[in-house]
Amino acid sequence: MTAAEIIAIGTELLLGESHDTNTAFIARTLRDFGVDIYRTMIVGDNAVRIAEAIRESLSRAQIVITTGGLGPTVDDPTREAVALATQSELVFHPDLWEQIQERFRRYNRLPTENNRRQAYLPDGAVAIPNPVGTAPAFYYPWLDKIIICLPGVPSEMETILTQSIIPLLRSRYDLREVIRATVLHAAGVGESQVDEWLADLERQSNPTVGLLAHPGQVDIRITAKAASIEEADRMIQKTIRQVYQRMGFAIFGVDQQKLEQVVAEKLRALNWEIFIAAAGFPEEVKKRLETVLSNPETLIFLPYTEQQTLIESLQQKPEFLQSRLALIASLKRGEQQQDLTLYLRTPQGIDETTRSYGGPPPLAGLWALRTSLEFVRRHLPSSLTGENNL
Repeated sequence: MTAAEIIAIGTELLLGESHDTNTAFIARTLRDFGVDIYRTMIVGDNAVRIAEAIRESLSRAQIVITTGGLGPTVDDPTREAVALATQSELVFHPDLWEQIQERFRRYNRLPTENNRRQAYLPDGAVAIPNPVGTAPAFYYPWLDKIIICLPGVPSEMETILTQSIIPLLRSRYDLREVIRATVLHAAGVGESQVDEWLADLERQSNPTVGLLAHPGQVDIRITAKAASIEEADRMIQKTIRQVYQRMGFAIFGVDQQKLEQVVAEKLRALNWEIFIAAAGFPEEVKKRLETVLSNPETLIFLPYTEQQTLIESLQQKPEFLQSRLALIASLKRGEQQQDLTLYLRTPQGIDETTRSYGGPPPLAGLWALRTSLEFVRRHLPSSLTGENNL
């Protein structure tokens, strides 16, 4: 089993000034080639701490990949850190310096003297060409392990990873397996209930099943490792069928699907109009509610109002009376608890309910959005057909 760890380097990442997208891209790419990710971390621009992180990762994994810290400035310490971790000296590479100068000439620019720092590599390291930038990457073989240092600029990192690093790793570690993953989205049930239904599947070693709770939604991640994509997909599909047998009614989507998209598609397929009055919802969920509608005039967005008052005030509105569905959702905020009162008129009659949320108040709006839309979805024809919804 080949394992890797990823180290994102940059004090700006630790301070929250920049967002680390490189780690996710590297992890997904390695996953597709059957490499297990043991751990990821962020380390500031400190050579000693980076060196400690590299040595720690080498104690667990065969592959250690760093991103960032390869620029020409004093606070770009990755080269020095790898030299410390491997107890080697930094060595100047004239050919690498010529490549750097040539890259600058293409841009009609002159390198500054500190750009020479980028031509120094730990003794024993192998330079990796950077076809889309000026920061050279490199790798350092360490017994049967390898340290790979990539630029922090995402476009440069992604190009070098896919064009140079993956072929290197496939050859060095004979990577023949693949890892595939599918995420099912469920709503209207809590994480503890889903865990009770799927506990035995969560104990499997391959495929693995994991849960991730969001406000108003639970994700079920199914991951399989196999010799081919086809075999991994068959393993995943077998587990998916088991999940549907137990909780298909609660599953609304897969992978990138969102609940509002699923509800909108079902309404269009039925050729049904829906009227929505949302009271007390935060402004940021308004656009997501709008995606459900074919006519923007059938959405009323207003401050918190008691549900009964809302119903009475809407009785004379043509949009409310003529729509096939009418949803009134009123979110009452509290310090400890948020209460959502739902009223839904369908061709079959009226259904009313109240749901409560005790999670972080800033997430109450997202919870209310998903809870409201799931209430609608459960009342649509064929909404309990499990896999047919996806």
